[in-house]
Amino acid sequence: MLEFIRKQRRGFTLIELLVVIVVLAVLAAIVLPKFTGASTRSKEAALRSDLKLMRNAVSMYYTDTSVYPTTLADLAATSAPAAGKTATGTDQNITAADWHGPYIEEVPTDPTSGAAFSYSVTSGSVGKVSSATTGYTTW
Repeated sequence: MLEFIRKQRRGFTLIELLVVIVVLAVLAAIVLPKFTGASTRSKEAALRSDLKLMRNAVSMYYTDTSVYPTTLADLAATSAPAAGKTATGTDQNITAADWHGPYIEEVPTDPTSGAAFSYSVTSGSVGKVSSATTGYTTW
């Protein structure tokens, strides 16, 4: 008779299994919200970094040549572009000896949308780099 009782106690009871499942569910409910926005936060951090990189490159380009690049692709060019933009948005020739590029290895895309960054060459905002993605345009 004692052997029969011992054989029945080899597994877990239903109550013990339910307690373990409830504890795991509570832990999951605590931990999961911490990770739900991780992807968005990482893309936003990459966006801030890319914007800073390109704005610094535009600034260095301007410091060297006294004009702004015509396009963002001019920052990654391997030879001096023929012209740049003045603060009023007009074209001005660049002296090749003043140009010390490329200023960045390649022009990144917006990590939040995958689209190209916005670059202004209109008077009053020449040289401004921003994200075209809604919600990030003022960064």
